[in-house]
Amino acid sequence: MAGLAQSGSNPDVELLYDINGLAKDAPGWFDRGMEFVGEYGLLLALVLLVVCCWWTVRRRSGISGEEAAGSVAALVWAPLAAGIAVLVNVPIRGFVERPRPFLQHEGLEVLVSGKTDFSFVSDHATIAMALGVGLFIAHRTFGLVGIGLALVEGFCRVYMGVHYPTDVIGGFALGTAVALLLSPVAMALLTPVTKAVERSPRVGWLVRRRSVVEEREAVIPGARTEASEASGAEERDLAA
Repeated sequence: MAGLAQSGSNPDVELLYDINGLAKDAPGWFDRGMEFVGEYGLLLALVLLVVCCWWTVRRRSGISGEEAAGSVAALVWAPLAAGIAVLVNVPIRGFVERPRPFLQHEGLEVLVSGKTDFSFVSDHATIAMALGVGLFIAHRTFGLVGIGLALVEGFCRVYMGVHYPTDVIGGFALGTAVALLLSPVAMALLTPVTKAVERSPRVGWLVRRRSVVEEREAVIPGARTEASEASGAEERDLAA
């Protein structure tokens, strides 16, 4: 398996040279920017996207604890899926044993040095796509943005000369498979946990934003009852 994509006539290698060749023509400052983005920036952006999604679903869910608990459980699953996918990748890398492309092909512009582990599949692509698909399960809009960032991450890894295109495609497939196939089991386990957290008076804010009535009740005991009675009286007056 170690000889995968060694031939220079292989489309995988040709695409590698085409994409990585862009780094040779780009100015140095742009390559340094791509190095940071591909190594750290996009993964950090995905983590921030998960946080923004949590804040959105927590506020938008209002007093619907059921909706809030399910959405937050899906968000918890996103980083867990990424971690599981990376663990699954450990035996895959050991079985394939594909060297990094710059160890087998000359003339590549390598933007990150010190990569000595195997190439297939890309951990960065795996993590990014698992986070993106996990976000999509929780919130479609945020998920589409996350998947878009994962695709950019894959392009950056080839641009940097540290992965073949098929390394990235394999990472996308692995991250997607873990996030989707294990999500039913994960949601069945995580949703009861988030519901329990939501009922906690101390940490319930992690799952959903309290309504105005609930906030008044926390400050002034009986405010909920008074508000309900006032609402009932108003309804009776309208009926009359």
